[in-house]
Amino acid sequence: MDALERIKQQVENNPVVIYMKGTPEAPRCGFSHRASQALAATGLPFAYVNVLEDPEIFDSLPRYADWPTFPQIYIGSELVGGCDITLELYQSGELQKLMEDAGAKGEAPSA
Repeated sequence: MDALERIKQQVENNPVVIYMKGTPEAPRCGFSHRASQALAATGLPFAYVNVLEDPEIFDSLPRYADWPTFPQIYIGSELVGGCDITLELYQSGELQKLMEDAGAKGEAPSA
């Protein structure tokens, strides 16, 4: 399966997924850190993909939704954006509603 097909499956099979540098517990960039913290602060679960561990995903993701930078956050199979947009949505209270509407249920796994 090629990288674009794997990305499509990840986006469609997870209500919320962040493509980031590192992991939520050990981020490797400040933008990825802030965006994953905003997702975690909702208390809802989300999936993540460490793009530094998968060169094919790292190279292909910017073409998937025509978004050149990391992190990339997908909610309900749609690209929401990167760090700044995610932080704005969190601060306005919209992030949790978007995540709930997409089917994120339960609690976020503890670190």
